Amino acid sequence: MLYGEIVLVALIVIGLIGRSSIITTAACLLLIVKLTHLDRYLPVIERRGIELGLLFLTLAVLVPFAAGRIQPKDIIDAFSGWVGWVALLGGAIGAFLNSRGLDTLKSDPQLIVGIVIGSIVGVVLLRGIPVGPLMAAGITAVLVKLVQLLAGK
Repeated sequence: MLYGEIVLVALIVIGLIGRSSIITTAACLLLIVKLTHLDRYLPVIERRGIELGLLFLTLAVLVPFAAGRIQPKDIIDAFSGWVGWVALLGGAIGAFLNSRGLDTLKSDPQLIVGIVIGSIVGVVLLRGIPVGPLMAAGITAVLVKLVQLLAGK
């Protein structure tokens, strides 16, 4: 069936038009996996991809600590003003939303279609960066609860 390949080529084109190297590269890599008949690894990529992506994202964020560019004084200074405390709150809320997103994707996996398409729209039209499928799922979970609450369901 060529449907998967056609979707991946369309994503490559969308990524090129939208100047999103992340979407283009991801779609290219998956197309290579499909065309080289390595499809058997797709479930592993799907199952472990988020963990691997989060690992590399966390590594990148922690590099300044490992490189010694952030000293204990910098950490203390970060919390001496209100912006540092807001950043702490933002990080905590983000982590909470990510956990809600993971729970939402596990219980309602068809939401991934809307999240992926929404991420592509955000990248192409809003010049966003598609690093937050879990965050997008978490925001979706909050919005669904909010709509349910307002609709009285």
